[in-house]
Amino acid sequence: MSLWNIVSHMPPEEFSSLFAEFPRSLRCLLADWLENQPWEFINGSDAFCTSVASGMLSAMLEKLRSAASSDGQQCQILQQVSNIEGTYRRDPLRLVAVLKAILEGEKAAVLKRDRHLPLSFHRRQEELKFSLGLQRLQHRIHEIQALRERSSQLRDGSAASLPLNPQLKTEPKAPESELPTLILEATKELEVAKQQVLKRIQIWKRQQQLAGNGAVFEENLAPLQKRCESLVEVYFQLHQQVMAASTELGPELLPRLLERFNEVLSSLVKSSFLVEKQPPQVLKTQTKFQASVRFLLGPQLLKASTKPYMVRADMVTEKQARELALSAYGNTLSESTGEIMHNVVALETNPTSGTCCANFKNVLLKKIKRCERKGSESVTEEKCAVLFSTTVALSPSNLTVHLQVLSLPIVVIVHGNQDNNAKATVLWDNAFSEIDRVPFVVAERVPWEKMCDTLNLKFMAEVQTTKGLLKEHYFFLAQKIFNDHSASLEDFQSRSVSWAQFNKEILPGRGFTFWQWFDGVLDLTKRCLKSYWSDRLIIGFISKQYVCKLLSTEPDGTFLLRFSDSEIGGVTIAHVIRGKDGSSQVENIQPFSAKDLSIRSLGDRIRDLGQLRNLYPNTPKDQAFGSHYNKEQTGKDGRGYVSTAIKMTVESESTSPMLSSSMVMDPALPRCQDLAFRNPMSFMTNQYMPGEASQLLPGGPSPEPRDEEMPELAPFTPMDAPLQSSPRWMAPSMDLPPSSEFDQFLQEMSLESPALCPPFTPPLQRSGYPSPNASCWGLGESRWDDSVRPGHA
Repeated sequence: MSLWNIVSHMPPEEFSSLFAEFPRSLRCLLADWLENQPWEFINGSDAFCTSVASGMLSAMLEKLRSAASSDGQQCQILQQVSNIEGTYRRDPLRLVAVLKAILEGEKAAVLKRDRHLPLSFHRRQEELKFSLGLQRLQHRIHEIQALRERSSQLRDGSAASLPLNPQLKTEPKAPESELPTLILEATKELEVAKQQVLKRIQIWKRQQQLAGNGAVFEENLAPLQKRCESLVEVYFQLHQQVMAASTELGPELLPRLLERFNEVLSSLVKSSFLVEKQPPQVLKTQTKFQASVRFLLGPQLLKASTKPYMVRADMVTEKQARELALSAYGNTLSESTGEIMHNVVALETNPTSGTCCANFKNVLLKKIKRCERKGSESVTEEKCAVLFSTTVALSPSNLTVHLQVLSLPIVVIVHGNQDNNAKATVLWDNAFSEIDRVPFVVAERVPWEKMCDTLNLKFMAEVQTTKGLLKEHYFFLAQKIFNDHSASLEDFQSRSVSWAQFNKEILPGRGFTFWQWFDGVLDLTKRCLKSYWSDRLIIGFISKQYVCKLLSTEPDGTFLLRFSDSEIGGVTIAHVIRGKDGSSQVENIQPFSAKDLSIRSLGDRIRDLGQLRNLYPNTPKDQAFGSHYNKEQTGKDGRGYVSTAIKMTVESESTSPMLSSSMVMDPALPRCQDLAFRNPMSFMTNQYMPGEASQLLPGGPSPEPRDEEMPELAPFTPMDAPLQSSPRWMAPSMDLPPSSEFDQFLQEMSLESPALCPPFTPPLQRSGYPSPNASCWGLGESRWDDSVRPGHA
């Protein structure tokens, strides 16, 4: 977005004082064009500045005349253009001062209102500054060449026949004394331009690191490569002039100048060796990965090479990376900290694309050697990096340079359960590291406001949504990470959060850290709730206490969705019901995990529950979630089978939500009774044993963690308790016959049909089992042995 796009929507009276000498109507016609000219960087009144200002005035007049031809007020515009030409033609630097003041005033107004300028505006200004610097350097080279020619003609005695350089206002009286001064000025400007290029490279690398957390990143290196190549081309032109003027410079100045020139070229070459595609920042051993490095100046400086140079990839520790950085990457690596397969690749130039790259396609980290950790530091806090290195000979100087570049910090893991904590280390490092830091130093404590920006960036990138976190969400997250429910939103904004609070300290009353909980929310939302979040149907980050406050005055059936506060990766429904005493109560349904929502979607679950009527504050649920409902299948499918459907019910206040399988059948056939079950694998168990079968039968799945708001179940009857009622495995209407009658019944059955019912002999008791009893097995004092199949009974 341009500056004028913002200013044009602001009240005109704020800028009335800016357009005393330049009409606002012309500023509107020029719009973006005016901001694409280097008005702000023309400082001085020398021949170069005057020449540039005159050229910009001519371009502006032509632009205005062209715009006037398609405008309804053509005569008025042409009259204004004529006045500007008459006023500023003889003094174009005065026009530069006027337009510079206008742009400065507009920037100040935007900064006062928005506190920042568009990023595109900053980038354009930086490009203009660099481009103008190159023009000035080329102007200096022409001046140096003209002075050298003038000096040569004076020595030959033919100075009178040599025309003066039109860019020089007066003839230099002593070219020999002017030349060193001019070359020194040009060298200084070359070093300034070099610093601009290096800064732009560092900004690109920093943006690449922030992209690891989800920031927008323009990874195209073509503009940066063009900038490097342009500066190197000017460098060689200036270097040629210096060598040609070696006699005038003398034996003392020349070596110092050449040393400065070599430093400029060396810095440009080393800095233009970049990791274009980073390795994974969480890297598991025995896993293949890809990466690529790019040498921006390769196509320009490696033309004379007869064979490709080889780039090597090695694993280095944080200590090794620090030692390399402190030596300005002048030292070579002594020992790799890990074993990497397929780690040598050719540095190849592509004439079509004009790039010089080494692409690592099948690199494998076979193993890693851990270094000594500091204090309570875990393996997932240990940072490594991949070092890419090669040695090249540059043309035309044939200068040999050793190129080295480090990847972004990498956390190496050996098991998938380390992934969560490793991602926390990477997220913190990417977000809060500084440009040109010592590897891989990062702050231990950062402002909470910056942490909010990081969490929001990560959330939007992971979920792939444009709907980020709100200030109410930040308030809840601050209460959670600081364990403070008394502070205000403003109080939290002035606080700072530590790495320990982020992912080392366990949250009070929980078994996980803040990041582990937040990452669980990320994963759940990304996998199952993206569309609901993007439609703003989920409040999500809100405490149970505040939910009660919101819903306590709402009518029955009002509900909202929030992320479970005490369970990782869960979303729950809080809704209003009418209690037995007639008062409103807020109940929270057992949280749904990603596994639950893969069985039946959140929208369909909400449709199943008739007690849910309006999404808070007052949107009918079918209106809010209708687009998220799945079409129900009825009748028979193509193979003649009766369709089935899974439904969710909440049976009572003291039971957890259950899924029921409703078999939709032909009207002529009797309808099957709904059968409650928690998941498809427990279908047969719950048919005969209502409740949590996994807690009753040995070997069943362990119960899922419940949110803290769920009421506790009544304690189960001990396995050795006396039988109080009919066995759990039998229908309630059946009475258990006496033991003697039951034995007689078995004997009669065996006589009538031995094949169907062989005589039952209780197996021998095996060690390691609990004492058999009727309440546990439903067969008096007998029980089944593992060697006897239930179907034989």
